[in-house]
Amino acid sequence: MSKRNKVNKSVLSRFHYSTDQVIDKPFNWEQLYRLLTYLKPYSKKLLPLSIMTVLITTAVRLIVPILIGVYTLDKAIRQKDADLLYILVGVIAGLYVLNYVANVLRIRWMNQLGQGVIYDLRKHLFSHVQWLSHRFFDQRSAGSILVRIMNDINSLQELFTNGVINLLMDIILLIGIMVILFTLSPELTLAVMVILPIMFFISTSLRKNIRRSWQMVRLKQSKLNSHLNESIQGIRVTQSFTQEKENMAFFDGVNTENFDSWRTATKKNAMFRPLVELTNAIGTAVLIWYGAHLIQGGSLQLGEFVSFAFYLGMFWEPISRLGQVYNQLLIGMASSERIFEFLDEQPIVNEKSDAVNLTAIKGRIQFENVEFSYDDKRKALQNIHLEMKAGQTVALVGHTGSGKTTIANLISRFYDPTKGEVKIDGVNLRDASVSSIRSQISIVLQDTFIFSGSIMDNIRFGRPDASDDEVKRAAEAIGANEFIEKLSNGYETEVEERGNVLSVGERQLLSFARALLANPRIIILDEATASIDTETEVKIQSALKKLLNGRTAIIIAHRLSTIRESDNIFVLENGRIKESGNHDELMEHQGEYYELVKSQFRMLDAM
Repeated sequence: MSKRNKVNKSVLSRFHYSTDQVIDKPFNWEQLYRLLTYLKPYSKKLLPLSIMTVLITTAVRLIVPILIGVYTLDKAIRQKDADLLYILVGVIAGLYVLNYVANVLRIRWMNQLGQGVIYDLRKHLFSHVQWLSHRFFDQRSAGSILVRIMNDINSLQELFTNGVINLLMDIILLIGIMVILFTLSPELTLAVMVILPIMFFISTSLRKNIRRSWQMVRLKQSKLNSHLNESIQGIRVTQSFTQEKENMAFFDGVNTENFDSWRTATKKNAMFRPLVELTNAIGTAVLIWYGAHLIQGGSLQLGEFVSFAFYLGMFWEPISRLGQVYNQLLIGMASSERIFEFLDEQPIVNEKSDAVNLTAIKGRIQFENVEFSYDDKRKALQNIHLEMKAGQTVALVGHTGSGKTTIANLISRFYDPTKGEVKIDGVNLRDASVSSIRSQISIVLQDTFIFSGSIMDNIRFGRPDASDDEVKRAAEAIGANEFIEKLSNGYETEVEERGNVLSVGERQLLSFARALLANPRIIILDEATASIDTETEVKIQSALKKLLNGRTAIIIAHRLSTIRESDNIFVLENGRIKESGNHDELMEHQGEYYELVKSQFRMLDAM
């Protein structure tokens, strides 16, 4: 190992950059059948048309050598039958024209078929991922998910575009050739086929290694994409800590591993074609030697020998292609295993078949003896009993890790409690449909996500059917119109990914406008004002009053200004409710909340 690679391995050991693992499963036909079910939508038109062209081209290829060898040489030429010769020339020319047309149509229809299957598979996987639970995304990097949806599905393109139909064509061609070869000369056929068992034995022994090599390629690509995603997202942090060189060294290590995995897989793949060519060479040598012997003995005609030579040359071609198709199949199976791993992933929040649709909820929330754990080890919530009345503003306070965000996650049903019940308007959330719950809840986070697109589109995200006037009224109600109208194109101003052209306060105002436009009955503010300055906070507080009016609001915050006017404040510690009451009651009690407020004032005085 070179010195550079040793350095990279050292750097790599400092990072945990992917949760992907090589999926070591035996090759099985059930999984292949599952993959081929994606051909079903095309079974009425494109698939039959493609098969028809395959049958035509295969039939032409099987007929022409007989016409050239047996009929043209042994009959027309040997017997000097000019009329038969002209007829045969015309028939052969016509068959080649038919073969050309069928090949053009086959390629066109097979490409349409392959692209359609890839489109459907990618759509299915993306749609499935959209409904998976938060835990799925907590355990995987964005890069590894991206690899499954893009690279792994792309690797199946060749299999569906050419592999499946070519497999059918080659199998039919091989069967046809074998029948004709045994018909022409059983002795010569057995002689030249003696090498086949050796070839199949060697190729079979390579299968597992090749499949595992391609799995490793997918794994390394996943790691590479994960690091690229993290590097681009975290470039400001990298530059601020002057870690560019270490980051480049890390990338070099991951890139080298990816390169090595490709080199290993392609090296093993490359063993198939030379093996087939070696078999072809040995078979040709046997053909010439033993074929000459049979001609001299009078048991084989020259035309039959020529036809036999044609068919033997054709025999090795599908054998070689079958090796390539098998390689495509191994690559495809390595990718499909990773794709199906995601498709087999089920949301941890299960919706009942007879789930109730919550319509026009009032917003009364109850936690009854609720416990919850993210990892089945440490409890994030323990024996929680609380009630939030409809229209109340409730604050959750406590140190980091006390369980505030977990309560918000359970209300939104991103998770279900390990024990106990969470109710809205008296209905256990386990009995309600997920969409009907979340459609009436809006969440504003500390790190507001702004999508690429216009300001108008970002506000409308919470309610896609809202009119332009409704979007503008929501922005005006929040006070976001002041900065929006100063932008170059107003509401049509394009913002880049994550809204980096906007300030933190501006992004937060957009998120409030988005939430107001969605018109939720319950709104959750998770440290929504933690990252803004004091001046911006004044505008935010005014916006908050309009946003929270008439709604059940859950505020998770540390700032006293944000929570002191709440109707009820729950103080959490280690997953338990330590105390509750309004600001004045808790200050008079001089408990945990009192100490939190005092410590905040001491911090302000120190500043």
